[in-house]
Amino acid sequence: MKKEKFELNLLLPAVSDADDSCIRRLAELLQSKAGIDAAHSLKPSDASPGQICIHYDPDVVSTGEVREMARRAGAELDQRYGHWHKRVEPMHARRASAIESRLGRIDGVIESVVSPDGAVRVEFDRQTTDASSIARALDDWSSSDLKEHDEHEGHRHDDEGHEDDHDHAGHDHAHGGIFGPKSELIFAVICGLFLLVGWLIETFAELNQWIPLGCYIAAYLFGGYYTVIEATEKLRAGKFEIDFLMIVAAAGAASLGAWAEGALLLFLFSIGHALEGYAMGRAKRAIEALSELAPKTARVRREGNEAEIPVVELIVGDIVVIKPDERVPADGFVIGGESSVNQAPITGESVPVDKRPVDDVDASASDPESLPPEHRAFAGTINQSGSLEIQVTKLASENTLARVVTMVSEAETRVSPTQKFTKKFERYFVPSVISGVVMLLFAPLVIDETFSESFYRAMAVLVAASPCALAIATPSAVLSGVARAARGGILVKGGGPLESLGSLDAIAFDKTGTLTEGEPKVTDVRTADGVDETELLRTAIAVEDLSKHPLAKAVVRDGLKGLDDGLTIPEATDLQSITGRGIQATVEADIVHIGKDDLFAEVEGPPLPDSVREIVESLEESGRTTMIVRRGDRYLGVIGLMDTPREAAKRTISRLRELGIERMIMISGDNQKVAGAVAKEVGLDEARGDLMPDDKVNEIKKLQSEGGVAMVGDGVNDAPAMASASVGIAMGAAGSDVALETADVALMADNLDHLPLAIGLSRATRRIIRQNLWMSLGMVAFLVPATILGLNIGPAVAMHEGSTLVVVFNALRLLAYEPAR
Repeated sequence: MKKEKFELNLLLPAVSDADDSCIRRLAELLQSKAGIDAAHSLKPSDASPGQICIHYDPDVVSTGEVREMARRAGAELDQRYGHWHKRVEPMHARRASAIESRLGRIDGVIESVVSPDGAVRVEFDRQTTDASSIARALDDWSSSDLKEHDEHEGHRHDDEGHEDDHDHAGHDHAHGGIFGPKSELIFAVICGLFLLVGWLIETFAELNQWIPLGCYIAAYLFGGYYTVIEATEKLRAGKFEIDFLMIVAAAGAASLGAWAEGALLLFLFSIGHALEGYAMGRAKRAIEALSELAPKTARVRREGNEAEIPVVELIVGDIVVIKPDERVPADGFVIGGESSVNQAPITGESVPVDKRPVDDVDASASDPESLPPEHRAFAGTINQSGSLEIQVTKLASENTLARVVTMVSEAETRVSPTQKFTKKFERYFVPSVISGVVMLLFAPLVIDETFSESFYRAMAVLVAASPCALAIATPSAVLSGVARAARGGILVKGGGPLESLGSLDAIAFDKTGTLTEGEPKVTDVRTADGVDETELLRTAIAVEDLSKHPLAKAVVRDGLKGLDDGLTIPEATDLQSITGRGIQATVEADIVHIGKDDLFAEVEGPPLPDSVREIVESLEESGRTTMIVRRGDRYLGVIGLMDTPREAAKRTISRLRELGIERMIMISGDNQKVAGAVAKEVGLDEARGDLMPDDKVNEIKKLQSEGGVAMVGDGVNDAPAMASASVGIAMGAAGSDVALETADVALMADNLDHLPLAIGLSRATRRIIRQNLWMSLGMVAFLVPATILGLNIGPAVAMHEGSTLVVVFNALRLLAYEPAR
């Protein structure tokens, strides 16, 4: 039986979530094919999470036929099943659950996920329904209940893939009504006023008893209006949740004549709803601010004329002009003017980045992602000192800012492991509570009390046992964590990576471009006996100036800095490359050889002297790449080069240790001595060198088997290793489509200093999630026996709703998270 692995993003290009049910369907569809024995998605510990493994009989089907079957199955599923995303206003977790229930009842809807911050994701069967039908169903409800929220322009992920629908509407809050977006809060306040008036009349005034009763009934109507709506929606979906329990408890209190306590219950519950919605709105606005960074219009130059047009009308190749203190309207590169640009809104960098024009506009336009930071500009950043002219490289819907906003929105609908646990817990817990309450109603058969006393106790237990705080504990923390990360120039793709990163104590780093600058520098110039350093440099620069090799460019660039101004460089001719060994050229009638020590064992001339060999060995022990220079029969000396560590590397490693990261490893394609030298200089525990890309993946798998590891790289060359890690972290992701797509966590700036923020924030998020879970479960554990033993409904609902608000505001602390310095 043979096995074949396929990349899911090729078979199902519109599926981005490893838990997507389309992956399961693909496996089932393939298993139905003749000759295919089994198909399953691979765990991260086995391979990339974006892969599916197919077991087949080579005697029945060939490898080519298996590949074709997989492609056809993927296309079939992509045509049949769609994903639809929408934005509504922030809400509390209970209302999010009600929307999920309503969407789940639409024919053809397979799964619906609604985040409390207003992100909606629906998976549907195209043969039964379509995106427009789902949108209309939600719109019909919206006209009376939900007000939609302005987000960026709608688009489809691909021509045949999953839809993304972001409408442009008002900025109203979770409930509409006669009082507008604040109807729920106003209803709660009116409920409280009627309750207060009724209690005052009943207690201090001798009026007809129907007057306070009328006040209590009015309080019931205003306090229970939205709760009844939600409870009805969930009951129609077969769900018995907190809203239903509250209505039953309030009705029970009324049936016993305890109208005041029932009204108090509804008042506290509804005011808690309104405050919770406000708190979640605050967290959502932190993310919403991202989409408001880009200006609405751009000053564009076309055919010599300048005009102000909407940003959405910009096309690739347009030239936009940005004055000082204006925001950059589109992604592009600088073709005119010099200035410094504040990139903090996108990358989180605190220091403005100097910008200057590119040398070759056509070459830059053909590959803008490879341009260095001093030439690139991103939508939403702020021009500071001088005017700039930028050539647009991406449409408004495809620029870095738009992609970040989209990915953050989609990330919020990805359920974290803890959220999955709490949802599963609630499914079993709520029916258990209802069963327990029914049993309490029969207490008079066992103990000496009236039915009304038992009924009242049962209603109090209903309130106490409702897992209200538990429902919001994790989503509020995840939302706040994702929002704080986005503000710091860090894109976290959902609660899963956020929680996982906080639990890891091992990190693997790529070397080149991650821990090091990514370009070699001359670190040592060591002359042979009786040779002047100037002669060595002039000769080496003359020859290397003819070569385009990165090491040659480094010798010319750094060597010229080591020479006095005014010194002339001799002319070199007849350059010849000796593959894998070095180069040869003629300088002032002398034959010059520059290369490794192996070169001088092959070419004619005197052998390498022991003194020069000792210099070479000494430099190589220190991790240097060495270049020996011989002019004619004279050995002039050795030049040592090294891809030097980033200035922030040592500082970052130290801060990560303070955060509790116990093991840090470098994996590199460089030789072991070079890797070891860099690792030692920056303070890493170990280095593993001489690794090919496949070797890096195997090393990550080994580390995974030892307890999980995060992989930090550039998101391009390191994509396979990053995908194999528990969490893949890409640096310098701003403007890099590959890095944004492949990483679980993307550091928008090419700056290692942002890594401790990502690690620290994830740990803080995980800590707050645990606090919230203990707080919510602890309150239920306290209130249930307390109400059984006689605690009244009023205090029970006050503590119950109080714990919910404490949980939410505890999560909001993440918005103000700052790493320790």
